[in-house]
Amino acid sequence: MYVTGTALRSAVAVGNLRAICEALVRGAYEIDVVDVRKQPELAEQDRVVATPTVLRLAPEPPRWVIGDLSDRRLAALALELADPEAPYERGA
Repeated sequence: MYVTGTALRSAVAVGNLRAICEALVRGAYEIDVVDVRKQPELAEQDRVVATPTVLRLAPEPPRWVIGDLSDRRLAALALELADPEAPYERGA
């Protein structure tokens, strides 16, 4: 997850990502948080143009999702963590 310092939107995005992962892939994920102010070279290397951005590396192919992930169902689908046909509870 690429963030900009301690911006509220970044903090919300990290919390939403953790909640999505706990709900859908509990124990089978790792989240690294990169502050683009401190490590801009990583953002450039990973082609991150906005924050917050999630870069899902595995399974391939990589997926980039920009935003605070507040629509957790849509975020899970974009990250290919959820079956598009499966029901998904808001806030789960």
